[in-house]
Amino acid sequence: MQTHEIHRGRLIDHIQLVVRDLAASQRFYQAVFDALEVPMGGTGDDFFWADELFVSTADSKAALGQLTGRHHLAFQARDQAMVNAFYQAAMANGGKDNGAPGFRDYHPGYYGAFVLDPDGNNIEAVFHGEAQRSAPSVKVTF
Repeated sequence: MQTHEIHRGRLIDHIQLVVRDLAASQRFYQAVFDALEVPMGGTGDDFFWADELFVSTADSKAALGQLTGRHHLAFQARDQAMVNAFYQAAMANGGKDNGAPGFRDYHPGYYGAFVLDPDGNNIEAVFHGEAQRSAPSVKVTF
């Protein structure tokens, strides 16, 4: 029996985006994940996934033939440099500017960047400022 290992946060188990052009989305997200140091979890003819994000075509079994609407997803970044790398990778791989890297007024130390992915989803990378984490992620083995 094969052992699987996943890492999870507290609130979201997974999010599925159903996209028009899987190849364009995979190029975009692979570049973004590389900048955020998140490995691709798996790929198939009509899907790919990493951690909690699952992306598929409309004709995949899980999509039921429907595209998803516009969403806002915010990815965690380790520092401001990682936010900057996310933005540059996204822009070089089909992303459109929706807010260059910089401090925001949401709370002190909030440093983020916003891009639109190939399907118009608002994708963000955010660094909330210096903080102490008890662990890098929750590790689930099954």
